[in-house]
Amino acid sequence: MSHELILEAVNALKGHKVMIIGDLMLDHYLMGGVERISPEAPVPVVRVEQESYLLGGAGNVARNIADLGGKPLLIGAVGTDGNGSVLENLCNQAGLSTRLIQDGSRPTTVKTRIIAHNQQVVRVDQERVGPLSPAELDTLFVILEENLPDYPVVILSDYGKGFISREFMDRFMPLVKNRATPPMVLVDPKTVNYDLYQGVDLLTPNTKEASEGANLPVSDQESVIDAGRAIFRRLGCRNLLITLGPDGMALFEGEGAVRHIPTFARKVFDVTGAGDTVIATTGLALAAGMDLLTACTLANYAAGVVVAQVGAATATPEDLRETVGELPEPQVTYWQE
Repeated sequence: MSHELILEAVNALKGHKVMIIGDLMLDHYLMGGVERISPEAPVPVVRVEQESYLLGGAGNVARNIADLGGKPLLIGAVGTDGNGSVLENLCNQAGLSTRLIQDGSRPTTVKTRIIAHNQQVVRVDQERVGPLSPAELDTLFVILEENLPDYPVVILSDYGKGFISREFMDRFMPLVKNRATPPMVLVDPKTVNYDLYQGVDLLTPNTKEASEGANLPVSDQESVIDAGRAIFRRLGCRNLLITLGPDGMALFEGEGAVRHIPTFARKVFDVTGAGDTVIATTGLALAAGMDLLTACTLANYAAGVVVAQVGAATATPEDLRETVGELPEPQVTYWQE
């Protein structure tokens, strides 16, 4: 795949629409240094020098799409608490269109990461897991029926917090499939919910998630192909993209064709949010009319940009152009055809 084709793809992303539905959360970072061990317990004392908040979960997917020039619509739930207000303000600052359901029965999901000298020391989660109430689910589907006609691609960002549930999928998939022109449905999976994703257009598990979804070990090319086939048999999905970390990606366009896309990361500091970047870039590229291989290749470049930064980062078109210009043309190869 030539640099010219990839650069054309980057330029074509602007202005296209993607709907993101899923678990919305707030990423809270406390960053500083360690100079001593606590006298109270054998743990480091982190002297906080910087505090920040970022959109996490489905919000990070939406932020990735916006920063690439797309027009995301973010649909999720927040608590009626201070953290929910912080999250809504971050959405506004990022220029995101949102339809947020306020849920007074549980707190806004918050992940606090304490980082010292660019290394994560500990993560603290504040959350309550469970599906939406019947009334909230009805509200959600009013929102979906109003907006689905305008969005050619829908991303389900499932972090296992309950927004993507059996009750949701039993109503959502028929709603999509009964449309005259159904949108493409992409899923970033959570292992506990695998059986909910029957018949989706693209699933994007990492190696661990693919192994758990297939109930097979994944360690080399042959085992990746075996796991992919097992996931197709289990879910009947149309396509599958297994992200392999430093080994790139395996793209299954149906069971019969498997292609390997090499990694484009120059350095890796933090893989936080890399899966969000992959599905966001892929979804936006598909909304722009690109074929699946081009979309996934572009997503691989974007992932290479964000893992070189600390925290849940995003890639911009300028980042992608710079990365494409600095690296050799990708050598995509068939693992099976």
